[in-house]
Amino acid sequence: MTTDTEEPTLTVDELAARAGVTVRTVRFYSSKGLLPPPVIGPRRVGHYSQEHLARLALIEELQRQGMTLAAIERHLQQLPADLSARDLALHRAVVASWAPDAAEDVTPEELERRAGRRLGEEDLERLVAMNIIERAEGTSDSLDGSDFPGSPGSPDSFRVDPALLALGVQLLDVPLAHESILAARGVLLEHSRAAARELSALLREAVGEHESVAAVKSLSAHMQPLVVQALLTTFQRSLKAELREWLKES
Repeated sequence: MTTDTEEPTLTVDELAARAGVTVRTVRFYSSKGLLPPPVIGPRRVGHYSQEHLARLALIEELQRQGMTLAAIERHLQQLPADLSARDLALHRAVVASWAPDAAEDVTPEELERRAGRRLGEEDLERLVAMNIIERAEGTSDSLDGSDFPGSPGSPDSFRVDPALLALGVQLLDVPLAHESILAARGVLLEHSRAAARELSALLREAVGEHESVAAVKSLSAHMQPLVVQALLTTFQRSLKAELREWLKES
């Protein structure tokens, strides 16, 4: 696994597996100029970075929104050329904010391919606890078929939201106790729901009682990505300010 500052280490097969697409799809996007070329290493093997993975995920998200390849190309050209994988992931979060929830049923092998790593029993427990994945009814708790007490069955499939999986896998390596991560998730859910309620109240007040349902839905579709972008930006800046104050006091 790479970070924003590490050298590209993913082969085209690993990139495709992590993104949940075929190698042919990766090469097709590259031929259209939607993906930058890989870094060519020894034996003329192309190596891809986390930026490639994040850009590929964004392309797939834009396609799910119904955009044509030409429209996606124009969209990508408008983005700054030096966006990091984190910046691209945030941009994708904004794009996905006006799309319906999309969950997929995947096999244990496919889940590990998309995660880009071996998932042990503890990893699965944490992903389930964070609501990143759900076990299909009748499956065991482990990918190798071994069962925990009270969990009979075989690991047939897992239900996963591709947009959340990458985040969940990254959280597996965060040096925080499992309880702390779940507590942080609870804080985020509580405050995001409170913000959503207040913003919805403001929206209802702004449109009035006599607007048609179609007008309200149209306004909501336009406002939702803008609100998500504003929340992301505000939260990032607030968190940086809190960290600066914390480090100043240390």
